[in-house]
Amino acid sequence: MDISFIVIFLPVLIFIFLILLLNFIPVGLWISALAAGVRVGLFTLVGMRLRRVAPYRIIMPMIKAVKAGIPVSVDKLEAHHLAGGNVDRVVDALIAAQRANINLTFESATAIDLAGRNVLEAVQMSVNPKVIETPVVAAVAKDGIELRAKARVTVRANIERLVGGAGEATVIARVGEGIVTTVGSAESHKVVLENPDMISRTVLSKGLDIGTAFEILSIDIADVDVGRNIGARLQMDQAEADKNIAQAKAAERRFAALAVEQEMKARVQEMRARVVEAEAEVPKAMAQALKEGNLGVMDYYNLLNVQSDTQMRESIAKVGQKAPAVEEAPPEGGK
Repeated sequence: MDISFIVIFLPVLIFIFLILLLNFIPVGLWISALAAGVRVGLFTLVGMRLRRVAPYRIIMPMIKAVKAGIPVSVDKLEAHHLAGGNVDRVVDALIAAQRANINLTFESATAIDLAGRNVLEAVQMSVNPKVIETPVVAAVAKDGIELRAKARVTVRANIERLVGGAGEATVIARVGEGIVTTVGSAESHKVVLENPDMISRTVLSKGLDIGTAFEILSIDIADVDVGRNIGARLQMDQAEADKNIAQAKAAERRFAALAVEQEMKARVQEMRARVVEAEAEVPKAMAQALKEGNLGVMDYYNLLNVQSDTQMRESIAKVGQKAPAVEEAPPEGGK
């Protein structure tokens, strides 16, 4: 019974063990590597499994590198993979650089890849330059006319400055600054419209690719449009501001004059009150003078006559100042 059980299930157990062993040891990948001329041992592949590295991610790029004649080792490829790099992209970049006669070493390629840049795209850009189109840049000439310019910058990747070099945003910002400087230094916007290439010459002479990961080959002005008349707008705003200031000063003077007028009216009313108060004291003074004998009866009558004469003269003067009455027209048919 026991012997029959062992005879039946032992081959099955052996078959399952072989399947698990072949699944853990990539024998097929090892055979492919040997057929491609890549010398790698089975224990090396097992070690990759133990280090949780997919062997095909290392062996397949190694096969491409050996076929292309690039001297690399399995340990270096595995170390770059463990560092978080893209081994397949690095090998493709090395092959493309070798075909284009670009001096790119494995250490430089891995450094560029670990820096976060696409090393394969950089090599392709070195062979085939890239065109960067800037947004519309607005600048104002000395005559106050606004110009809107758009430029196309042809750049080529500089492999030596890819690590630590500035990107496309810096190139676009520097080109925009150069456009603003060139247009702003022009005496008239017509000069820029007649010679738009002066912008390209001025911008190229500034060496805008210093410190960047690119080499600027050319700067072409794609479009130049006339915008607003900023100078006239500023003059209108200044005139409006001057008018508001003048109105404010005039209002200030008017309020000051009104204040002075009110003060004068208050003073006149005060003087009138004092006159009325003084006139009220006259009868009392006259009565006191009559009592004390300082004023005689005839003197009092003469004073009254003078007052009456003065009032009569004032009445006659008022009557003479009246406008003559308008005569009514006689009725129709009357004599």
